[in-house]
Amino acid sequence: MMLSPLNQRRLRNFRAHRRAFWSLIIFSVLFGLSLLAEVVANDKPIIVSYRGELYMPVYRFYPETTFGGDFRTEAIYKDPAVQCLIRTGGREECWDDDPEAVEKEAAETGMVSGEKIEKGWMIWPPIPYSYRTINNVGTAPSAPDRNHWLGTDDTARDVLARVIYGFRISVQFALIVTFVASVIGIAAGAVQGYFGGRTDLIVQRLMEIWSSTPSLYVIIILFAILGRSFWLLVFIVILFGWPALTGVVRAEFLRTRNFEYVRAARALGVNDRTIMFRHILPNAMVATLTMLPFVITGAISTLASLDYLGYGLPSSAPSLGELALQGKQNLQAPWLAFTAFFTFSIMLSLLVFIFEGVRDAFDPRKVFK
Repeated sequence: MMLSPLNQRRLRNFRAHRRAFWSLIIFSVLFGLSLLAEVVANDKPIIVSYRGELYMPVYRFYPETTFGGDFRTEAIYKDPAVQCLIRTGGREECWDDDPEAVEKEAAETGMVSGEKIEKGWMIWPPIPYSYRTINNVGTAPSAPDRNHWLGTDDTARDVLARVIYGFRISVQFALIVTFVASVIGIAAGAVQGYFGGRTDLIVQRLMEIWSSTPSLYVIIILFAILGRSFWLLVFIVILFGWPALTGVVRAEFLRTRNFEYVRAARALGVNDRTIMFRHILPNAMVATLTMLPFVITGAISTLASLDYLGYGLPSSAPSLGELALQGKQNLQAPWLAFTAFFTFSIMLSLLVFIFEGVRDAFDPRKVFK
């Protein structure tokens, strides 16, 4: 698909903005790794080979009976008994535990006596812990070591695994909220600014009433009735977040609606929707994009704040806000507070730099060499 000359110039401007360009690359790598969190940090193997068949436990449920066990519950792959079943092809005895079985198996297969008989294998993620895996060895929270690179929290869960999963859910939450709230806010601001008059007055008064509604009370009430969930939180934040861009877009449409090219389009019979979104909105994009970093960082901060206060995601979900709360409650474990601080700092800084480059790329007055 060929880009128009205008979009080619915008792309060149963005690439020339070195800080934004490299921030986009770094953020894309981090977000891409977080999207693959199940194969990066998990207490289940990525691939299991058993009797010539391949299984992917990170994405599918397999009962223990699949590997020759006795239980129909999901296999616990770190259990030595399950590992023995996979390694020996489902035999009830392992060569390590039963020397006579080893001699018999060696005679049947023609292998040298005492040689290991491997019929299956497993490939584990680089971090063999999920965000909910509890390591009962030692005290909690425990300091960083070779097993837990960022230590464990106060319930003995691996901090690095929770950061990876928490980073993904925070960015996904912010992107969904920003996209939907921006579409609603831009449409409302465009209608206000373009038509003006009574339409502008009525919508403005309704927005003032809506903005004065205490959102935290609404969140508490709805969570008490419906329970805490990711999508309910997304819906509530969008419900109260869409007016963020309305004022900026409204001001740009009020300024632009009487320009000569708009009057000419009206005289030629162009419909209002085409004039609003094809001719006026592109000129309002610079001011709109200036506000987007605040919208997306505000969404991340809102999620973290609600999690910190206990009104965010379910308690079992990986949460950076909950990690910050643990850092406050466990001052003897400074790695928790430092991890939360640096995660938020890096994430928000990269997003601000990226949108700064996008804003400058859409600004016709900015030319980079």
